Amino acid sequence: MASPESLLLFGQSLLIGLSIAAPVGPIGLLTIQRTLALGPAAGLATGLGAAAADAVYGAIGAFGVTALIQWLTGARTGLALAGGAFLLWLAWSTWRAPVAERAARVGGGTDLLRCFAGTFVLTLSNPATILSFIAVFGALAGRLAIRSPWPMIGGVLLGSALWWLLLSSVVGRLRERFDARWRGRVNRASALLLAAFALWQWIGLL
Repeated sequence: MASPESLLLFGQSLLIGLSIAAPVGPIGLLTIQRTLALGPAAGLATGLGAAAADAVYGAIGAFGVTALIQWLTGARTGLALAGGAFLLWLAWSTWRAPVAERAARVGGGTDLLRCFAGTFVLTLSNPATILSFIAVFGALAGRLAIRSPWPMIGGVLLGSALWWLLLSSVVGRLRERFDARWRGRVNRASALLLAAFALWQWIGLL
């Protein structure tokens, strides 16, 4: 049976995962755009890729893998450049994507896996995320007697996943109300914002 400290830690980590996922950024834009274009399943798969990456960084921060943390910190520039390039490619692809007259349906498991893998890699390309987890988990560890890091990891994963489930479900309910003209506008706005995020990430390296 879980101890009260573990349950408290799990709940706090769930809120941390939710708060990290909730701000509208490139992953949120992709989730909204893919939900409108391909349906809630594609949107949820997109968000879950980010949730899985958050859990990986949460695990690194929770377990305190010093060598890997140092490598990620040292590789920040390269990862930021690669992540920015990936965002620009997504922006270009989104801008050029034809707009169907009706909302499409996502294909089989391969399409969902592609949505998941893309955002998993994109989220991992932002090593600044791990610094947030290290700081937060360090504060939690200082206040609670932690016997295992797993409640923190599980809480972050569930909190992040819940946000993406909520976002894709809400947008999915509205997708049939968007005609081709509105979906085209969403695609172009998403492309411009993704490109802006990429350039902002590169400017941050200066």
